[in-house]
Amino acid sequence: MSATPAAVIVAIDGPSGTGKSSTSKAVAAQLGLSYLDTGAQYRAITWWMLNNGVDVSDPEAIAAAADKPVITSGTDPRDPAISADGVDASGPIRTQEVTAAVSAVSAVPQVRTRITELQRSIAAEAADGIVVEGRDIGTTVLPHADLKVFLTASPEARAARRSGEMKTADGKPVTDLAATQQALAARDKADSSRKTSPLKKADDAVEVDTTDLTLEQVIECVVTLVEKAAAAKAQPSVEKAAR
Repeated sequence: MSATPAAVIVAIDGPSGTGKSSTSKAVAAQLGLSYLDTGAQYRAITWWMLNNGVDVSDPEAIAAAADKPVITSGTDPRDPAISADGVDASGPIRTQEVTAAVSAVSAVPQVRTRITELQRSIAAEAADGIVVEGRDIGTTVLPHADLKVFLTASPEARAARRSGEMKTADGKPVTDLAATQQALAARDKADSSRKTSPLKKADDAVEVDTTDLTLEQVIECVVTLVEKAAAAKAQPSVEKAAR
C-alpha cells in the first residue's frame, strides 16, 4: 500500500460508464484513504421512495419525502456499504427501475440539499483523507477539494462498461448495448441540464479520457495525481517546520 504524505480530499466526477467507481475505490484502497460513492446515496434514496409509494414523477412528493429515509454510507473502499433505514441497499439500487428514476429524484433541490449536507459531513470526518466520487463533487459539494479529476469516455465504451454493472429485475446482466447507450445519453442530458448542481467539469479539474485506457492505467494516472496533490499540500507544513 502506498501512503500519501498529507490527508487529501479528492473529488472524482464524470458521467456513468467512465470507470469512475472502479477507479475511485482502487485509488482509495491503494493510498489508504476513505471512499464515498455519492451516486449510491442518490440511488438509495430513490430506491427508498420507490419502495415506500412515493410518486417519483412528482417533484413535490419527492421533496416532501426527502428528509424521511436514513441513508448510511460505509467509507471502506473494499466494502462500501449503503443502506436505507438500516436495510442493505447495495444490490437493489443497481436495478433498471432505480436507474430510470434516479435522475428525477436527484434533480429535486430538497434531495440534493439533504444529500450534499451528508456528503460534506462524511468528508469532514475523514481524518486520513477521502476520495469522493459523483457528478457535482468538484463544482458544488467540495469546491475546495485538494484535487479534482473529471473522467470521460466515448459513448460506446461507456455503454459496454455500464452494461456489465447493471442488472435486470431478476438479477441477470443487461446485454442490450444500444438500449444502455440510449439510457446513458438520456441520463447525461438530465444531469447536465438540471438547475441544481448540474453535471459539469470544474474549471480546475484534471480531465482524463478513459476510452482507450485499461482500468489499471487509469488508476495509475489518478494515483500519481493524488500523490502530487498530497505532496503539494504537505509542502507548506514542511517549510514552516524547517524555519
